[in-house]
Amino acid sequence: MALADFQTTTTTGAERRGIFTRIFDSLVAIAENNHRVRRVQHLSALSDAQLAQRGLKREDIARHVFRDVLYI
Repeated sequence: MALADFQTTTTTGAERRGIFTRIFDSLVAIAENNHRVRRVQHLSALSDAQLAQRGLKREDIARHVFRDVLYI
């Protein structure tokens, strides 16, 4: 005798988006765990007066943090 087992599964759009969302979330998590990104976030949270005490302007934060790896 032959035994047959039929099971149908359908993928919904939400499940497919879930995969891409998980991949994107993973990439964001990797980026956010970068010490340079954390440094940019820290400096961005400072007031303009606090930045001035450090000799920085708000528009120069990324240039300052990435100065040794990016020539901007």
